[in-house]
Amino acid sequence: MNGWILAATGTLGAGLGTALWGVATGPLRRRVVAQNMSTALACPALLLLAQGCTRPSYVDLALVLALLGPVGTLVFARLLAAELADDPPRAWAVTWAAAGFGALVVGAVCVATGPSRALVKLLVTGVLLIGGNVVASRALSGGFRGAGRG
Repeated sequence: MNGWILAATGTLGAGLGTALWGVATGPLRRRVVAQNMSTALACPALLLLAQGCTRPSYVDLALVLALLGPVGTLVFARLLAAELADDPPRAWAVTWAAAGFGALVVGAVCVATGPSRALVKLLVTGVLLIGGNVVASRALSGGFRGAGRG
């Protein structure tokens, strides 16, 4: 076991355990935030595992998860808009913490990878992960000002 795999294990154990608890219990607003955070934590864990196990295919999984995870959260935000309008989630601290952790992991893996095509894929994954997480969290908290609802 190396440091990359140990970091991935810690991320999966602590982060996804907490997200699973949030999805399984509590009010609706905590459940949708936990669902969004599970994607924001699973993607960096896959990147750490890709580096630790030297499996580039795990980066492809992280890329797909970074693309589709926030889309799933946006679908939940759309379908549950009426219920979330009464008590919208307020999780900006968690959102920025997850975005910062994702940026830290992507940066570390990029440094370890070095200049190559894989670096470009890692950077795209990082942009999708962080941008998608921020956009999905904003949509959960009530949407964007000036955007039409309907």
